[in-house]
Amino acid sequence: MKIAVIGGGPGGLYFAALMKQLDAHHDVTVWERNAASDTFGFGVVFSDETLGGIGNADPVVAEYMSRRFARWSDIDIHFRGQMHTVGGQGFAAMSRKELLQLLQRRCLELGVDVRFSTVAPDVEQLAADYDLVLAADGLNSAVRTKYAASFKPTLDPRTSKYMWLGTDQVFEAFKFFVKETDAGTMQIHGYPYSDEGSTFIVEMHEDVWRAAGFDETEHEVFAPGVSDQKSVDKVAEIFAEELAGYQVLTNNSKWINFTTVRNENWRHENIVLLGDAAHTAHFSIGSGTKLAMEDALALAACLHEHADVDSALAAYETERRPVVESTQRAAQASLEWFENIGQYKDQDPVQFCFNLLTRSRRITYENLKLRDTGFAQQVDENFARLNASPSAAPAMFQPHRLGNTDLVNRIVVSSMDMYSATDGVPGDFHLVHLGSKAMGGAGLVMTEMVCVSDIGRITPGCTGLYTDEQAEAWKRVTDYVHGNSNAKIGVQLGHSGRKGSTKLMWEGIDQPLEEGNWEVIAPSALPYGEGCHVPVEMDRAQMDEVREQFVAAARRADAAGFDVLEVHMAHGYLLSSFLSPLSNQRTDEYGGSLENRLRYPLEVLDAVRQAWPAHKTIGVRVSATDWAEGGNTDDDAVEISRAFIAHGAQFIDVSSGQIVKDEKPAFGRSYQTPFADKIRNQVAAQAGASVIAVGAVSSYDDVNSILLAGRADLVALGRTHLYNPQWTLQAAAEQDYIGDGATWPLQFKAGRRKPPAARTDAVRPRLSLVRQEEELEQTHLRWTPSNESATSNLVTSV
Repeated sequence: MKIAVIGGGPGGLYFAALMKQLDAHHDVTVWERNAASDTFGFGVVFSDETLGGIGNADPVVAEYMSRRFARWSDIDIHFRGQMHTVGGQGFAAMSRKELLQLLQRRCLELGVDVRFSTVAPDVEQLAADYDLVLAADGLNSAVRTKYAASFKPTLDPRTSKYMWLGTDQVFEAFKFFVKETDAGTMQIHGYPYSDEGSTFIVEMHEDVWRAAGFDETEHEVFAPGVSDQKSVDKVAEIFAEELAGYQVLTNNSKWINFTTVRNENWRHENIVLLGDAAHTAHFSIGSGTKLAMEDALALAACLHEHADVDSALAAYETERRPVVESTQRAAQASLEWFENIGQYKDQDPVQFCFNLLTRSRRITYENLKLRDTGFAQQVDENFARLNASPSAAPAMFQPHRLGNTDLVNRIVVSSMDMYSATDGVPGDFHLVHLGSKAMGGAGLVMTEMVCVSDIGRITPGCTGLYTDEQAEAWKRVTDYVHGNSNAKIGVQLGHSGRKGSTKLMWEGIDQPLEEGNWEVIAPSALPYGEGCHVPVEMDRAQMDEVREQFVAAARRADAAGFDVLEVHMAHGYLLSSFLSPLSNQRTDEYGGSLENRLRYPLEVLDAVRQAWPAHKTIGVRVSATDWAEGGNTDDDAVEISRAFIAHGAQFIDVSSGQIVKDEKPAFGRSYQTPFADKIRNQVAAQAGASVIAVGAVSSYDDVNSILLAGRADLVALGRTHLYNPQWTLQAAAEQDYIGDGATWPLQFKAGRRKPPAARTDAVRPRLSLVRQEEELEQTHLRWTPSNESATSNLVTSV
């Protein structure tokens, strides 16, 4: 083959060397616009699996790299005057300069034509003259830009600033220095790369960066290779204690905003993207160099195994894309965690460390126990201490006071519409459905959305609390739950708004009834989506009427024996549609600004709170983002939650989306938890309110990890409980937990010990930790739904 490589970084050079090793007759030319001696950055980090792949492909490169590696197994986290060490990590790093020199030598030894200080010829000409063109031209890829119509790139510049520095201090572990300054929270990511120095990356939110005065050099133009010395000096001053007298080293060090790069396609005819040109992953989760070299390994293998370039490139993308996207999901979670690190500044140090370690969801509590049993035990004991619990039971089985209601554990059966009522009256189905969930061990069982009027129903099969007959039927359910379990039961009150008068879910979700429709109402005369009802814009009289319907339903809910009341202000139903600018385009005092859009939902909440007994618990469910351009964001959700809490909401149940049909959710394991985390740590915790996380959570490991990290106070699981009504009790058995947090009905007690042959994640043979993390994500995504009322399956997102 005749191969052209644009870009002489580690990915391009390594690919060139691999191809020449596979067949010395390959004609490989590399163009690199910089000189061979121009090397930016300090250390690069590799995982054990990447090193194994390199060793199999090129023992010469692998052997040299192994001799130059700095290896360590600990992470040291410095926070609020304490340092906590967590072992069992397994890192290896080396100087980026040495790596490039090694790869340059290897290419020359193998006969690769490497042309430094040379701009590559026009890519169209290369594509015509060569069998394959590899674009390894980095973040600002000119090739990607030229063929943007084919590659379909998205570039997402982030809000934090970072600067790549070094120090002559040789760290003995991976170091996170998290420092609270007058300007805000700053952090250092540091790790050794040789016996002479360490990488020292300083990062902070752009607001903190400006407050600290780093923006003084914002508009200065620095020559290539010249560092921002004013900022470097200021960093050295701020982190003088952490540097302990050692120097800060520079290498083209300037402030950068990280950009997440994705491409719908990685190839255009015989041109293929590699490394940062194709994808980026935040440095807090790994190394761009590592990803690029893994790309090179996979691409070279596919070219070697397939007879023609086209099928090889197709196989490469099919094989490599899921791995990269999994890494990018983890990196995005990590990136966003560090962007919001300031919200954790008052967190307990041990909890903060666990939070940091599990930020990407790749490491979980059970995974941490494999890595460092002692620290995992410390996390357990610390959580029990923070919650004044006498025992270090698993976090999910620690008690919690939700408003005025004591729960035996932190598991909630999430609200799920069953569409099985007659004239709004719950029947035997609801008794068995909710009764079985309560007997299954959950601390709180929530009803489906119970509608406050007949025209407030979503479908003819929805339940209600607008008649005394309905209240009596619900009392039968609450009496059963209270008489046969230690669970509390909550009612979710709502009004369908513009999403009403539709078919049962399994007959056609969100599709209007073929006959028997009723008039639907909304803040504005805007349909939910194409083919949906056009609602009537509510006037003041209708708003008053609906408010009083909520009040009447709340009084009936109290009489029916419910312990908890949740006002449904999510998922695009009536009150939710007032909150979103996508569904509320009123020009009066109830539309426009967020303050105005909140006005009517707050009126309803105030009225319901007055009607609901003071000794019982009341809260609100919110959609934390609309997942659509121009809609509410998670920042809006923080302010919305702040307002609800100020008006008496004792908890916020955090869901997302379903405001408009053309939403674009970013599905994934526990994908809504960051919204709960943000609301809890920016608003709720300080106000004494609880936060419930929900959405694509299906394992007790994830539940415990969410709780231990302080991302939520309770975790709600929906379809997980449909799959297994006794899920909570089974989780107790799997964790060998016997205690007050998991109460087995007398009739079920014989099953509370797990069978001897049971195999769990916690005791399975120790796989490679990276492989375990991949398995964890794939397993949880395989069947878990997007949320309680959607019908999509996440198989497509794996």
